[in-house]
Amino acid sequence: MPKEVSGVHLLDSEFIASLQSEVANLQAKVMELEAENAKLSSQLSNCQCLQMEKKVEAASVNYNSSVEECKKLETSKAEREPKKVQAQTGYNTRTMNHHHRRYIALKVMYFGKRFYGFASEAHMDPTVESEIFKAFEKTRLLVGDKKELQYSRCGRTDKGVSSVGQVIALFVRSNLKGSGDNNGSPGEIVFNEQHEGEIDYVRVLNRVLPSDIRILGWCPVPVGFSARFNCLRREYKYFFWRGNLNLLSMESAGTKFVGEHDFRNFCKMDAVNVHNYRRHVTSFEIFPTDVRYDGDQLWAFKIKGSAFLWHQVRCMVAVVFMIGQGLESPNVIDMLLDTDRTARKPQYSMAPEFPLVLQFCEFENVKFTCSSDAGEALHRHLVNECRSYQLQAAIFHEALVSCLPISRDQSSVSSGKTKKKASHVPLISRPTEPSYEERRAKFNSKA
Repeated sequence: MPKEVSGVHLLDSEFIASLQSEVANLQAKVMELEAENAKLSSQLSNCQCLQMEKKVEAASVNYNSSVEECKKLETSKAEREPKKVQAQTGYNTRTMNHHHRRYIALKVMYFGKRFYGFASEAHMDPTVESEIFKAFEKTRLLVGDKKELQYSRCGRTDKGVSSVGQVIALFVRSNLKGSGDNNGSPGEIVFNEQHEGEIDYVRVLNRVLPSDIRILGWCPVPVGFSARFNCLRREYKYFFWRGNLNLLSMESAGTKFVGEHDFRNFCKMDAVNVHNYRRHVTSFEIFPTDVRYDGDQLWAFKIKGSAFLWHQVRCMVAVVFMIGQGLESPNVIDMLLDTDRTARKPQYSMAPEFPLVLQFCEFENVKFTCSSDAGEALHRHLVNECRSYQLQAAIFHEALVSCLPISRDQSSVSSGKTKKKASHVPLISRPTEPSYEERRAKFNSKA
């Protein structure tokens, strides 16, 4: 037994010695490899490629991140990028560059009550223009960048002002074959006046526009056409209730505006950008409508001219209302149009914006059309809108007849005292605004 035990002890000691020898050899091999690795690392440390690779690795993900974490990061990035592009542009118009395009004019109707004017430069939302361009993006009618659209508008109506005849012009996508001459711009240009086979612009846009904006028609126009500068005549309407106004005096006053005059006392002056305040008014009419309510009748001014200054129509109407109320003489218009005699505009409030409508914009050889389907849909929509507003009026009328009866005589009495009318200060006697020359001098001194 001892020998066997001794043999076992001998076998174990030999095995252990063998393992120790193997370990020693492996350690020696590892040391050799480490020395070789250090040598190679020293040589590679001077390599510019490796330095660039390290910079790239340091700028991307951590070297110790797992492969799955890297994949998650890439997936998350891919999911975020399309949403970011969509939020900025809606769709990438560069991908539309292969489409043919044509230059067209569009006739636009809008009910201005909820809009901060027509133009989108005011940085207030919503505007009519911003809603129209949202519709262009939804329908993918734009080709190329916005600066290549050659966009123009006929007028910049104020906040709350409506229109049934606004006109805009721009390049849009076309279904027709182009001429092959695009002068380096995206998409071949369609120059002919063909309508058959073309996109139904009225129907397509009206399907995505809000209910208070509608396209009434379209027309191909020459490249270089400007909806602003090619307009020959503009027509506005301003609605009002007759009440106790002296219509004969108002009509006499309105005729004094007809002709070419300096209207600087009938506008909001922009002395920085506007230097000529002479405008030609071709007609100023007053006429009744067929709308009546509560014993009163709705009337309207119809004012035509080649062009108008900022707030000119509302300023003219405000002064005519003073004349109709008997607060001013029609001769005050002569005094305000005489800028040598009245060089500084008296301070007065403009007429409210809500009753003002841009009625018509006239161009040479521009005839707006729409397809029969689009016309029927447009007619149905406008009839439904009229019915909707009639229902709203009926509800307000019900509230009116349901309230406590108050006689007209009692309505002017409060706590036993007669309500006093605000005293009217004649326009010529009021404080005045700075003249054009004073505004320019102030601007030049700052510049």
